[in-house]
Amino acid sequence: MQTPTINSSLNAWLDYMHTIHVSAIDMGLERVLPVFDKLAIDYQNTYIFTVAGTNGKGSTTATIAKICEQAGYKVALYQSPHLIDFNERVKINGGMVDDNTLIEAFAKVEQARLDCGLTLSFFEMTTLASFWIFGKQQCDVWVLEVGLGGRLDVVNIIDPDVAVITNVGIDHVDWLGDTREKIGMEKAGILRKNIPLIYGETDMPSTVLPLIEQHQAKLLQFGTDYFYQAGQGSWQYSNASVTLDLPLPSLSLHNTATAITAVLASDLPITQENIAQALPNITLAGRFDQRIIHDHQWLFDVAHNEHGIRFLLSQFVPFWQNYQQKFPSAKLYLIFSMLADKDIDNVLLNLQTLPIEKIFCGEIDFFRALPKAELQTKLAKFFDNFVVVDNLEQATEQAILQSEKHDLMLVCGSFHTISEVLQSKIMQ
Repeated sequence: MQTPTINSSLNAWLDYMHTIHVSAIDMGLERVLPVFDKLAIDYQNTYIFTVAGTNGKGSTTATIAKICEQAGYKVALYQSPHLIDFNERVKINGGMVDDNTLIEAFAKVEQARLDCGLTLSFFEMTTLASFWIFGKQQCDVWVLEVGLGGRLDVVNIIDPDVAVITNVGIDHVDWLGDTREKIGMEKAGILRKNIPLIYGETDMPSTVLPLIEQHQAKLLQFGTDYFYQAGQGSWQYSNASVTLDLPLPSLSLHNTATAITAVLASDLPITQENIAQALPNITLAGRFDQRIIHDHQWLFDVAHNEHGIRFLLSQFVPFWQNYQQKFPSAKLYLIFSMLADKDIDNVLLNLQTLPIEKIFCGEIDFFRALPKAELQTKLAKFFDNFVVVDNLEQATEQAILQSEKHDLMLVCGSFHTISEVLQSKIMQ
């Protein structure tokens, strides 16, 4: 493929970067560090939050970023993957950077890569480009979401001032290991000497605490060092120093509490007023994302592993019960598909607890997709009320045609599932 130029389109650059390395995922920092050094990205005067975890990274990073922005800082936010447009991954003060800015950054990284005589994966290229943009734009605070694991992820070339591990579940076993102990070690690789670590669940793998002690990090763990309690129209956050009465956010209370703990543990002068003003304004596409489309209530959630599905169900079950009180005749339909490297059996086992009228399933348009025939076989183990078609556009069309006004449409299983459903012609 011909190398793009500064005058090429964003899509031309994205397509090119998918082709220059032998594999889409290649863990390790050996190839990345020389290119990073060549770029001479200046982040010494910035404050860095790095967030790892199996689930909840997106809402946690979005919340940290919004609170810091509310406090008056120029905030860079790096997340992945995206739902519709690549630009969703790279934001400054909540706004997506434009195509020209990205293209300039990609050209800089490509030249540095060539000068070093190295190949980089798509994720490595795009992450370095994002860091170059944040440095050039002189952002005060960087909020960085780890792509995969922690220790060997390209995001980990940046030294954080505060580290967050939202949770540790079984996912990406081919790269991170098949136990929580192995995966926890990888995620704890984002630790540095004497920094706070916010750990967002009560159950910590045994391998993480020795790494905390080794780095002399200050552990703040959910259920021990910080807590929250939901109320009617508000909620309460508390730690050893403060108790805050706050407005309800649209995102998960649990992840919001973890994000608040991170900003309060930082050296930044964040006030209760900053937090309270930020929370009502934080939204994130694909995270318990409620929309009305074609007279149906839709709920999109990117949950794509057992841990994520269980968390989704904890929110969805009361939501569905309240919805049925408003619309007693409403039926629940599921549009669903997953990638081949995910634990679909345990995901479907959990979804089996819902009163699903019918499941509409299609193969994801991505090289790691679970093939149609395997989707059929997996679904048949748990359900008899399903249809598997060629793709998610067809699945979406059938779901709309076979449902009625006020029926609830739940879409989950992958970022790709949400993206393809939202981009279906019938949804426009």
